[in-house]
Amino acid sequence: MFGWLCCLSVFAADVRKATRPPIYDEKADGSKQIAEALVSAKKENKRVLVQFGANWCGWCHKLHDLFRTDPKVAAVLKENYVVVMVDVNQNHNAEMNKRYGNPMRFGLPVVVILDAEGQPLVTQDTGKLEEGDHHDPAKVLAFLKQWALKKQ
Repeated sequence: MFGWLCCLSVFAADVRKATRPPIYDEKADGSKQIAEALVSAKKENKRVLVQFGANWCGWCHKLHDLFRTDPKVAAVLKENYVVVMVDVNQNHNAEMNKRYGNPMRFGLPVVVILDAEGQPLVTQDTGKLEEGDHHDPAKVLAFLKQWALKKQ
């Protein structure tokens, strides 16, 4: 009986992974994505939030979902950041990881905040924003507010 339940739970986990929609464009050129985001950031007086991750990464999906579904987090992101999702699956966009000081050393997902000129301001190990099995909205919100451009 236990073996059957164990197999069923593994199957259910595989089905959830298989049906999870991709959040990273695995064919996109990260350099081009960031360059386009920087153009928008300059025009809109915002910073760029680069989220390095991969579609297989459960924590990447959790952070992305928090960004979309938590009203306070989503509002701060919309007001202050141009968000770029850079795929790093199987060494894809490795040059972006190198350019920004190897942020992937912290694991995935990892966030790098850039000013509108493309200079990295901070690299955030998102593990420090976790609480149990999820990212803590209060910690994420505090981080986003701390690094938002101070507007007059």
